[in-house]
Amino acid sequence: MQLAVIYWSGSGNTERMALAVAGGAKEAGAAVDLFQVSEIDAAKAAGYEALALGCPAMGAEVLEESEFEPFFTGLEPKLGGKKLALFGSYGWGDGQWMRDWQERAEQAGANLCQEGLMVNEAPGEGALSQCKALGAALARS
Repeated sequence: MQLAVIYWSGSGNTERMALAVAGGAKEAGAAVDLFQVSEIDAAKAAGYEALALGCPAMGAEVLEESEFEPFFTGLEPKLGGKKLALFGSYGWGDGQWMRDWQERAEQAGANLCQEGLMVNEAPGEGALSQCKALGAALARS
């Protein structure tokens, strides 16, 4: 399986999650490309068989607005039938940004391999293990 892990990270927390997701997918046998969102566009991302997308909660529990939101908006119409995993970190709120993001992905026709993975603040070893498991689940889906 050809899989891309695409993320935006401001503090490094979501980047650490992305690295663990990519590692789990590789261990499960997927060919994995890792991108910061600024390194890829929606058209190229849509060419992958599966996508793991990572973005932290920002502001009033929304996706990062200058790079990630425009990327995801461009990708949404291309998500029909796509295998997808969502992940990100947050420091406040109750995860509404992830519920909203999942709903958008599902309405676009994506096949989520599991519920979006949310980590409060910096990911510890347990959270990084969950990230690896998410990558493995996506690779096997």
